[in-house]
Formats: sequence, C-alpha cells, structure tokens
Amino acid sequence: MSALLKLQDITVKGRSQPRLDRVSLQVDAGERIALLGPSGAGKSTLLAVANGLLTPQQGRVFWQGEARARSGRARRRQQARIGTLWQDLRLIEELTVQQNLNAARLAVWGWPRALLNLLMPLETKACTTMLQRLDLDPALLNQPVSALSGGQRQRVALARLLRQEPELLLADEPVASLDPRLAGELLTLLLELANPPRALLLSLHRPDLLAGFDRVLGLRAGRLVFDQPMASLEPGQLEELYAGTPGA
Repeated sequence: MSALLKLQDITVKGRSQPRLDRVSLQVDAGERIALLGPSGAGKSTLLAVANGLLTPQQGRVFWQGEARARSGRARRRQQARIGTLWQDLRLIEELTVQQNLNAARLAVWGWPRALLNLLMPLETKACTTMLQRLDLDPALLNQPVSALSGGQRQRVALARLLRQEPELLLADEPVASLDPRLAGELLTLLLELANPPRALLLSLHRPDLLAGFDRVLGLRAGRLVFDQPMASLEPGQLEELYAGTPGA
C-alpha cells in the first residue's frame, strides 16, 4: 500500500533528555497501528509531530511522499488530511454539537465561512449523517456540548473527526480515563472507522487492548524499541518495554 506519513530520524529535545530520539517510521494506507509505551515515553509528542502541531528540531516529515510544508496554504492542506482524537476530546463546551462538527471543516472553509458557522446552522444534512453513523440522535445537533454525557461526548468527538474526512486518524490514549465498557466501545468504533484506505495510529498505555490492530510500535524514553506485526509480538517484549515503570 502507498505511504501516507513518513517520519525520518525525528528528534524533539527536552530539558534533560530528548522527548523523541531519532525516531523513524512509516504509516501506509489501510494500516491499523497501536503505539505502546509507559507514561512519559514520548507517545503524545510523536503524535503532535505526526499531525503538524509540533516541529521537530531534527529530522523530516513527509506526507504522501512530499516534505511537510513549513507554513501557508500547502501546510493547511496537508494537515486537513490528518484527524486527531485527543484524550481530553477538545470539544468547545459553549458551542452546539453542530458547530463543533463543522469546526472540523475550518481548514477547507476558511475564516468567512467559519465565522458564519457561529451565527447560523450550516450543512445540517452532513452533520446529521455523521451523528447517525455513530448512533447518536440528530436532535443533539442544537444542544451545547456542555449538556452531553461522557459517552455522547466521545461519539461527538468521533463524529467531528469523520467530518474532517481525514485519510489518517491519530488518537492520543483515547481510552485512558474510561471505564472498561466505554473503553471497549470506543476502540471498536475507532477500528471500524479506520476502514481502508484510511489508516489509524493510536497510542495506548494498556497492552491488553491490542486486539484488532495489525502492527505494534513500542516507544520507551523517546526511542522506538520495536516496530512489528501484531502477530509476531512476544510477551517478553512487552515486559521489557514496561520494566521498571509503575504498575509494571
């Protein structure tokens, strides 16, 4: 399959040690990749580099074979193809569900239409389709996010991700604060939404949630210690990855 994202010798400096240390990896279309590692391993930093929020001090980032643009329209166009689900969801509490969903189109719309989104409902049909796809009542469109339950918020965040129409889904420990039932539901949804050619790169702290992924990356102290098919992962590799960390 074709390469969507390529990171080449990425280094991000920290105060006492690198947050990422010469990390190289490639994400191909259709892949479902789990990124494992203890807290502080650099997983969030890696995802921030992947989606363009963070520029590394060393190394290069490529999107579909092209070097990542430094700024301007080309950079926004590249970033629009990468959607990210953060652990804190980053929904805008005081805005309606519909306004939050349409916020995913800002890179495509530009500022005039983005401002119009704050004044009147836009693209109701498309937003309704997103909610129905995630088993949410379309009546929620006019509700402020602050009125939603935890489970509804998770699904609205996923609907916003789909509204962006990304080719690569990134998720930063999305199940870390969820109970086992909600964690399982959210992972199932993410894996279902990552249908080829769309790819998924998702960070996890828990190795017991790896079912459904076809490739696993292990990150420790900013270094990529393994990158291999899920089927060939050995228990000893996980023990070594988490050795000496709390709960290991």
